[in-house]
Amino acid sequence: MDTDPELSDSWWERVKYYAQLVVERVQYGVDAVKQLLSTLTIDERCGVMLEFEDIDPDKFAQLVTDAPQWTEWMA
Repeated sequence: MDTDPELSDSWWERVKYYAQLVVERVQYGVDAVKQLLSTLTIDERCGVMLEFEDIDPDKFAQLVTDAPQWTEWMA
């Protein structure tokens, strides 16, 4: 990831936006979340999942329960 503060802020804002989309997609199932994550870079996927866990731990736990293999999506 670039260390330029403006680019970093932009990257993090994008990650937070995608994390919110993941929160919304959990209700549509694992495949909906997996599909969204597949469109992101590896760094973005990791950031999204970290942010997702922070903003909605209950839905994150639901996803982990429904898809224990979710860590494989990060590669």
